Amino acid sequence: MNKILSRSVLIAAACGLSTTASAAQWTMATPYGDASFHTKNVKQFAEDVAEATGGELTINVHSGGSLVAHGEIKPSVRRGTIEAGEIFLSTLSNEDPIFEVDTLPGVAGSYEEAFELWQATKPLITELFANQGMMPLYAVAWPAQGIYTDFELDDAEQFEGLRVRAPNINTQRFVDYLGGSPTETEESDIPTAFSTGRVDAMITSSSTGNSMTAWDYVSHYTDANLWLPKNIVFINQRAFDRLDEATQEALLEAAARAEERGWQMSRDDNQASLEALQANGITVSEPNDEVAAALQAAGDQLFSAWESRAGEQAKQVLEEYQQQRQD
Repeated sequence: MNKILSRSVLIAAACGLSTTASAAQWTMATPYGDASFHTKNVKQFAEDVAEATGGELTINVHSGGSLVAHGEIKPSVRRGTIEAGEIFLSTLSNEDPIFEVDTLPGVAGSYEEAFELWQATKPLITELFANQGMMPLYAVAWPAQGIYTDFELDDAEQFEGLRVRAPNINTQRFVDYLGGSPTETEESDIPTAFSTGRVDAMITSSSTGNSMTAWDYVSHYTDANLWLPKNIVFINQRAFDRLDEATQEALLEAAARAEERGWQMSRDDNQASLEALQANGITVSEPNDEVAAALQAAGDQLFSAWESRAGEQAKQVLEEYQQQRQD
């Protein structure tokens, strides 16, 4: 063995890399921290893939935006810089309104409806990803979104000028319609945003509030059941095509299990998180009639605006989903 080859083998061994020619090592980025149930599910998915393929495919998960920032994950997967990624699906709303359909109030108000919505929109979303050389593997919903404040939210006028953390464009529009001032802040930056006064409130789930110890900077959570947004896990199509058929099948089977497991984890985490919020002093309540009416009015505006932007395919998909719910 020559010196160059010996050095390569030593480097591979030191990094824990396989030196088997057929083995593939993928890199995956997620913006969510290790405390998130989404990240726990992703890491279990990676373990399942390694076990099912006998090490022929390993996926190294980099969490908390440690490798790639949230907004760069999809471009990085598209270019093939990394093979896999996880993102908040509605951050892609600038590309096509179908990506934000799960952030429209009233469209899906339960886990059952949210999963049906995913099944209805999945073919079109898969097509849009395929057009960019990528392939969705699975999607998992967050718990329903509510509003965190450091005061009791009992008057619609309290929204006026309120600086609200809104993680995507559609939520930013929603805050605008409420009369507030939307602020885009990554999950990892939430505590700093509150402590420095950049935000006064945030729209997010019980799960995020729990994982980010929201009781350190807010006192109330209005469980408004606004919508159940999703994360999507996807891969580079060329990387998938390079795998042999058996490995491809094992990957897809592990993804199917991750999706089923993830939805149940979301349900479980929602209940546990609501209990944790209350145990740590946060008052959890549903919106009163006045606040509920303001949220409904903003939601109606949001839906009308979506319809004006959406293409015929997206509107048809939503109509078919709504018709299915009525049958």
